[in-house]
Amino acid sequence: MTTTPHPAIADDLAPTGVLRASVNLGNPVLAQGTPEAPGGITVDLAREIGARLGLPVELLCFDAARKSFEAMADGRADLCFLAVDPARETEVAFTAPYVVIEGVYAVPRGSALTTVEEVDAPGVRIGVKKGSAYDLFLSRSLAHATVVRGDEGVDTFRAEGLEAGAGIRQPLTAYAAAHPDVRLIDGRFMEIRQAVGTTVDRRPETVAFLRATVEELKANGFVTASLRRSGQDEELLAPPA
Repeated sequence: MTTTPHPAIADDLAPTGVLRASVNLGNPVLAQGTPEAPGGITVDLAREIGARLGLPVELLCFDAARKSFEAMADGRADLCFLAVDPARETEVAFTAPYVVIEGVYAVPRGSALTTVEEVDAPGVRIGVKKGSAYDLFLSRSLAHATVVRGDEGVDTFRAEGLEAGAGIRQPLTAYAAAHPDVRLIDGRFMEIRQAVGTTVDRRPETVAFLRATVEELKANGFVTASLRRSGQDEELLAPPA
């Protein structure tokens, strides 16, 4: 059954009368295309939520999660699509995840590093995309290795001759396939739980509507169909909350 929101939810979530959604084109699993013509699961979710609320949707496109988060935090966006992380939850009320992706390491082909655990060692420098979910996670959890931030983790890894680069499995897999001098380390260092979010000052009913809508769209095949249309693996679908 489709969730039917109370009109007050639209007023609370989109006080300007337009649902402004920040989209991260820097994550090719979630969004693809250009700022003028974006596509992907996050775009589909934004438009579906807007349709259910009877609101026009404005897509604000960015090239990094950090910038998408900043748009949410400073009031330029009403809705965001970000990985759940404690550092963000102080300002963002999240739904349960709609997809789960993996954070993995790339290393030079001849590197002695062979396991995820071995990467966290003294002298190991890991290139990350500044402000990404894996930047936040690794900065918090690494005991010995050092995080080196840049516009793109793999570019920083290569340009600075670092021991490892961190990123999302799908684009890093494609990168390694195109660059024979790079390989991925087996396994993941984290699960990245991608969710819908809005600011924590929204009414409880508004957050409950978003959470119920995401669960419904996971259960009724909407998320799976959207992933399929954008060429992504349907198995990325998150389990029920």
